[in-house]
Amino acid sequence: MDETILVVNCGSSSIKLALFDIHCERKASALAERLNSADASARISGDDNPIPLPAHASHEQALQALVHAFEDRNLMNGKPVSIGHRVVHGGESFREAVLIDDITVQAIHECAALAPLHNPVNLVGIRATRNMFPESPQVAVFDTAFHQTLPPRAYLYALPERYYREWAVRRYGFHGTSHYFMVQEAARHLNRTPATTSIISAHLGNGCSITAIEDGISKDTSMGLTPLEGLVMGTRSGDIDPGLFDYLASRGVNASDAHRVLNQESGLLGLSGQTNDMRSLCELADHGHEPSSLAIDVFCYRLAKYFGAMMASLKRLDALVFTGGIGENSARVRAQTLQHLTLMGITLDSDLNAHHGQFSEGYISDADSRFPVLVIPTNEELVIAREAGRLANPQ
Repeated sequence: MDETILVVNCGSSSIKLALFDIHCERKASALAERLNSADASARISGDDNPIPLPAHASHEQALQALVHAFEDRNLMNGKPVSIGHRVVHGGESFREAVLIDDITVQAIHECAALAPLHNPVNLVGIRATRNMFPESPQVAVFDTAFHQTLPPRAYLYALPERYYREWAVRRYGFHGTSHYFMVQEAARHLNRTPATTSIISAHLGNGCSITAIEDGISKDTSMGLTPLEGLVMGTRSGDIDPGLFDYLASRGVNASDAHRVLNQESGLLGLSGQTNDMRSLCELADHGHEPSSLAIDVFCYRLAKYFGAMMASLKRLDALVFTGGIGENSARVRAQTLQHLTLMGITLDSDLNAHHGQFSEGYISDADSRFPVLVIPTNEELVIAREAGRLANPQ
């Protein structure tokens, strides 16, 4: 029987599955999206045949359909040796990945108020796979865990102390699995160990965050209590003046509507009035669409400001690292961002940048750059698979 590790990532309206062998080599990937709608769909990567789903398929129904599709294609035979789950918010309860039991499930549920769009569906995936594979060990890997090393000066808001003591209001940070992977890979590229590697890691996708990592440990990060704080993102505003809420209220916008606008109608989409997709924005900008050019400019300027800010938390900097869909694939965004950082002495090799570092072990900086700049593809599923294998089969 083939031994496999199943990785489950439940989003608000989607599920991503990845299947790894026992050596953590990827065997297959699958995606179900637009769940709980009439347009729900599912397929396995590299297979043009859609996987049938019930009308308005739920997360659990889609998960079952994807697992059965793996089995029908002989990609998965029998129960997985372990199952790893991405969980968005672990609050202060979890500093590392953990085996899932009833106590873990309850603790994840208690963090739901901090991530109401994510933790409940993460629990749906956990409960579904526990029902499907009751004998398989299951592991939760938390987006927030890597950032539990932040010092108080980085995670506390300047609010009445009781807000933190009674309600756990603080900065938590997200994309921790990706940033953790970045320092591991950056260390390899730099011929160092993770424990002696200090980088600034920018994860840029539809969600964006930047993290200062010193000697392998997260020291500061851009996201806060929720994933809304920090950089300009696809549909999220990032940092705003909190006084905006009172101003909007005076114009008849209630808190619920303001929350929706800031999370779903702002960022690149809001600035451009067209799209949250960076590739499309660059095409529009190239054809003279001024709002798209402005959206890119704001995105890059805010990112450059955060690169500078993150240096305050480090004693040494070994490299700047770009990752995520935008970070890995947009030479324009990287170049335009780093143009704002001339005082840091960073210079790019335009040819290496245009090819995303594919022919230079990830390096896109030139020989005269004060700090190396790297492009490293992220692989959060691999991190989750490794953690699931490690905790389910301790040596």
